[in-house]
Amino acid sequence: MTAKPLPACLLVSLLGAVALPALAAESGFTCLIEPMQRVELRSPVEGRIDAIHVERGAEVKKGQVLVELDTNVERAALDAAKYRSVMQGQIKSADSRLAAAKDKFQRRDALVKERYIATQDRDDSLAEMRVAEANLVEAQDNQRLAALEQRRLNETVEQRRLRSPISGVVTERLQAVGEVAQSGENAKPVLRLAQTDPLRVEVVLPVAMYGKVRRGDKASVDAEAPLTGRYTASVTIVDRVVDAASGTFGVRLELPNPKGEIPAGIKCRARFN
Repeated sequence: MTAKPLPACLLVSLLGAVALPALAAESGFTCLIEPMQRVELRSPVEGRIDAIHVERGAEVKKGQVLVELDTNVERAALDAAKYRSVMQGQIKSADSRLAAAKDKFQRRDALVKERYIATQDRDDSLAEMRVAEANLVEAQDNQRLAALEQRRLNETVEQRRLRSPISGVVTERLQAVGEVAQSGENAKPVLRLAQTDPLRVEVVLPVAMYGKVRRGDKASVDAEAPLTGRYTASVTIVDRVVDAASGTFGVRLELPNPKGEIPAGIKCRARFN
């Protein structure tokens, strides 16, 4: 039985399906350079904004204090707790009373053995000594509690100092000094930040490229005009689900940007080595 030749239109379609990915691989695939992550900086507690140390476009480091809320009340309580945690007056007073009660008991005990006083007198002095011991323990416990209160208030003050969770840039400043920062996910953020080192490059590839690109592969990334730089990025994510409607799948690249020379939010062309 002789095989029938394929219709010309079908043959052209099949050849095009094979040729287009090859042509795209040579010219590069459309991609987009974006920040690795975007962060909205909100306050964990409600309070009046006392200071904002950065403006839009400022570079920030992870852990840097960006915003400070009013802490006058908390700092006053913290100073009091610090003082109580180092006070020695109550402990020394209780220690002195305990020493006197021990001496008194020892004298009474000796007198009882000589039968100069009643046993009840010695028992009373023993009870006084036990009370003095308890007072000393209570004074020591109060000092430890003051130290714990100091730690708690330190954390309260620290909550009112908003630090950057990433290294990057400030993309937007949404509140001003004197406004009240609200807490919660639905609250208005004080600042918006973007991590610019490394950057991420999102590429959409045709399904014919599936299996040809793997994690760890290198790719050349050309920024769109008027930028002319060519950079090397590494594949970090290859989607395992193909979009049936478009016949494509997504790939993410990681692009180092230690000097911040590459702007985020621009289009590019990616070629895989």
